[in-house]
Amino acid sequence: MTPALVAALFIAALVVVVLLKTAVVVPQQSAYIVERLGRYHATLNAGFHVLVPFIDAIRYRHSLKEDAIDIPAQVCITRDNVQVGVDGVLYLKVLNAERASYGISDYIFGITQLAQTALRSEVGKIDLDRTFEERTTINAAVVGELDKASEPWGAKVLRYEIKNITPPADILAAMEKQMRAEREKRAVVLTSEGHRDAAINTAEGEKQQVIKASEAVRQQRINEAEGQASAIRAVASATAQGIREVADAIRTEGGLEAVQLRVAEQYVTQFGHIASKTNTVVVPANVSDVAGMIATAMKVFSSTGVPPLQPVPPPRTAPPPPPRPAPPR
Repeated sequence: MTPALVAALFIAALVVVVLLKTAVVVPQQSAYIVERLGRYHATLNAGFHVLVPFIDAIRYRHSLKEDAIDIPAQVCITRDNVQVGVDGVLYLKVLNAERASYGISDYIFGITQLAQTALRSEVGKIDLDRTFEERTTINAAVVGELDKASEPWGAKVLRYEIKNITPPADILAAMEKQMRAEREKRAVVLTSEGHRDAAINTAEGEKQQVIKASEAVRQQRINEAEGQASAIRAVASATAQGIREVADAIRTEGGLEAVQLRVAEQYVTQFGHIASKTNTVVVPANVSDVAGMIATAMKVFSSTGVPPLQPVPPPRTAPPPPPRPAPPR
C-alpha cells in the first residue's frame, strides 16, 4: 500500500468521524442539550443540526413525551394510627430541557421521592375509613405539592393516581365484619320497613273496603227507601184516583143503586166465608134482613147528603090455584 493511499484513507476516516460528530438529527418530541467547551450552548429541537467539531457536544437527551412513573408501595400511617400500604403511578412531562438537565441531577428520582413524602403527609391527615373514599382529594393534594417543587426542575406533574391501599390483615378482617354487620342491619331494617309498609297497606285496604261496604249499604238503604216511598206514593195515587172515580161514578145516574148492590154482594159473600170456615157461627137475629144491613152500611153517605137506603119490600107470592074438580067415575 502506497503512502498516498494510506493518507487518502486516513483523510476519509477523519471526514466520516467529523460528519458523525457534527451532523445530528433530533427525532420528534425530543430535545438535545448542546455544550460548547463544557458550558451550556443551545437546546436542539426536532430536525437536522450541524455542530462545531471537537467544540460542541451533546450532553443530555430528553423526551418531551408524557411519561408514566411507577411509585413504589410504601407504608403510610393514617390519623387513627393504622398502617396501610399505598402505591401509585405518576404522570409527568418535561417542559424545559435546560432546567431538567441542570436544575437537578435526576429529576425522575427527585419527583418520585417527593411524591412518596407528599403521599405520606396527606394520608396521615385522614382516618382509615376515609382513605378509600378520599382518593381524588389525596391525588389532587399530591399533584399540588409536586407542582411547587418540580417547576425549577423543568418538569410538569400532570396527575397522580393511587393504585392500591392495603390495610393489615387484622384490619381487613375487622372491616369485613363491620361491613357484614352493616349489611345485616340494613337487611333487618329493610325487612321491618317492608312488613310495616305491608301492614299499613293491608290496614288501608281494609279501611277502604269497610268504607266502600258502608257506603254501599247506605246507598242500598237509600234506594230501598226511595223505592218504598215511590211505591207508597204510587199506591196512594192509585187509591186516590180510584176513590175519585168511584165518587164520580156514585154521583152519576144509577150510581147509588150500584153501590147498594155491591154492598149486598159483599155481605152475602163474606157471610158465606164465615159459615164455611167454622162449625159454630154466631149470627145476628135479623140475618135475613139484608135491606136493613145495607141501610146501616149506607149511613156513611149521610155526611155527603145522600139519602139513606129504603128497605126493599119482600117479594109478593101469588095465591095458590084453586083445586081441580075430580073427574066423574
